[in-house]
Amino acid sequence: MRRVYLDNNATTPVDPQVLDAMLPYFREKFGNAASRSHAFGWEAEEAVENARQQVAAVLGAEAKEIIWTSGASESNNIAIKGVAEKYAEKGRHIITQITEHKAVIDPCKYLEQHGCRVTFLPVDKYGRIDLQQLAAAIKDDTVLVSIMHGNNEIGTLQPVGEIGKLCKQRGVLFHTDGCQTFGKVPIDVNEMGIDLLSLSGHKIHGPKGVGALYVRRKRPRVICEAIIHGGGHERNMRSGTLNVPGIVGLGTAAELCRLHMDTEPARLAALRDRLWTALSSQLDNAILNGHATDRTPSNLNVSFAYVEGESLMMGINDIAVSSGSACTSASLEPSYVLKALGVGDELAHSSIRFSVGRFNTEADIDYTAERVVTAVRKLRAMSPLYEMAQEGVDLTKVEWAHP
Repeated sequence: MRRVYLDNNATTPVDPQVLDAMLPYFREKFGNAASRSHAFGWEAEEAVENARQQVAAVLGAEAKEIIWTSGASESNNIAIKGVAEKYAEKGRHIITQITEHKAVIDPCKYLEQHGCRVTFLPVDKYGRIDLQQLAAAIKDDTVLVSIMHGNNEIGTLQPVGEIGKLCKQRGVLFHTDGCQTFGKVPIDVNEMGIDLLSLSGHKIHGPKGVGALYVRRKRPRVICEAIIHGGGHERNMRSGTLNVPGIVGLGTAAELCRLHMDTEPARLAALRDRLWTALSSQLDNAILNGHATDRTPSNLNVSFAYVEGESLMMGINDIAVSSGSACTSASLEPSYVLKALGVGDELAHSSIRFSVGRFNTEADIDYTAERVVTAVRKLRAMSPLYEMAQEGVDLTKVEWAHP
């Protein structure tokens, strides 16, 4: 049976070039990068510093500004909790938005329980914050604004350059979760005024279990209080023996993204648009979620009215997609991101996230479109609600009889 993987926002297959770069560091070059007294350690340290350069180059940053972590969730926690603790004397107010990934929302809620005040900004129907609302929310005791660059569920891009400029004017640090945009969308941390940025290896065809946090060193110099102690590694912000093979893999994956930045995002966007054109031209009541143009190149989130998302996924079980984000897909609650956009529960339950990656082809897209169209038509044929809607009945005005 043919299988198609279109869940690249959840994770990506490791690029063969990344794996080849990693393999020597499991056996031949297995040294600890903190071992400074022999060649094995020097070899590992050199590989780690080379990877630091590779990641920094994608961001327009300096190598010393890259802190290694276990992934974007840890990076987000270091950025948010670390800044809150380090700058507590200045203030204890943080601003974020209601559609952030749980790895930002949950640390913020944790800080709320420990004396911080957190403002959760609303978003418009496309999933974007209002810059005037953000400006009004910044107070004298605000120490951090954390707004993600690209949403993991709906793909909407936030105007991070404008947010960064506003934060600079007000003397507030700006953190962005760049997990879905690093290596896929051009980023320059200096031009955009970004002080901290979280990223992960497994979203860009690198290995799982490794990530990084960009932490600005100049204008201003940013310091995060450690949340893991023991040895003072990574500028005293993240102790622990470094995952050298993983770091080498992340560095190589970042370098491949940088080398193909002129072509790969455009190719992914073309595949995404090809799928949307095929679905929207053959199915009525297919609704695009998120911003039509300002979105990540890999993401397509669609609600198929009068179809239950889980049923649709079962009907196309040879195609890997997601209903909501992978981190919360075990829940039967409708996506909190879609609800924040004003999408009703019924439509939110009918949404599917398709996310394309480096190894997807036009044939994958055409096969997926055919399978989805067939499955949606089959499910709608069994739906009395769809039949009523086709007959012109306004379902919002129907008074349903209750037993």
